[in-house]
Amino acid sequence: MYRHRKAPDSTQELLVALGRLVDQALENIRLQQARAELGMALQRHMLPSDLPDFPGIRLAARYAPSQDGLAVGGDFYDAFPMRDGVAGMAIGDVQGHGVEAAAFMGEARASLRALASVTGDPGEVLTCANDLLISLGCDLFTTCCLLSFVPGSGDLGIARAGHVPMVWGTDTGDSGVSVDDGGVPLGILPGQSYPVVHRRLTQPGYLVLVTDGVVEGPAYPIEEGLAEVARLVGAGRGVGPDVLASRVIRVADRTGHNDDAAVLVVRHDGPPDTR
Repeated sequence: MYRHRKAPDSTQELLVALGRLVDQALENIRLQQARAELGMALQRHMLPSDLPDFPGIRLAARYAPSQDGLAVGGDFYDAFPMRDGVAGMAIGDVQGHGVEAAAFMGEARASLRALASVTGDPGEVLTCANDLLISLGCDLFTTCCLLSFVPGSGDLGIARAGHVPMVWGTDTGDSGVSVDDGGVPLGILPGQSYPVVHRRLTQPGYLVLVTDGVVEGPAYPIEEGLAEVARLVGAGRGVGPDVLASRVIRVADRTGHNDDAAVLVVRHDGPPDTR
């Protein structure tokens, strides 16, 4: 007859230690999931639920989360009135992930909106937003591209703070990447100036702003990603901004992105004499 043999104390201690490690690992997973859920809730709350329409333009946006469901990012887009009836459209990408990045995204977006109410110059808005974000004492920073559009005249201003270039296209099938001078990301160096590139939109078409998660990833260098977006924009030929935004966000799937991805499409009718 066999009797149950008591395990040596050292074996029992090892099993107890392993059990504690498993419990700690499960608790860490639960905490990480809770932080991710909080970050995603913050992000959803801080992104606009609707985008306004301005005279002569219509807007649409798309957002795709990171393929790592726990890596909540700080990509954002927005549209708001600026001073003197100018329409403002912005997109940005906060460095890092998690609750802190989502919170900083909200601060950046609120700063842009507040400053746009006192000036219609996108370069001035970025300059003041940069100093304001630095004054908050946070270690994060954000890239940003801000457009100003004057309804009725077709005048466009472009200011960039370390962000991916804008893609443009017309209903005639022309398209390209607007590689213009910009400045450093917001929140790094005080006292920065951000040059504004001025264009006049003379025919109907699109302006497309993206974050780097759309056009850059393990499968695509950024040049190829931007070229693919430009091809889609050139083939738009009058489709609604929602349709084009849905097409552009799918580029992120081809790049194998492991970052958040955001798209903001501006459909413009051109000046009154071209409608």
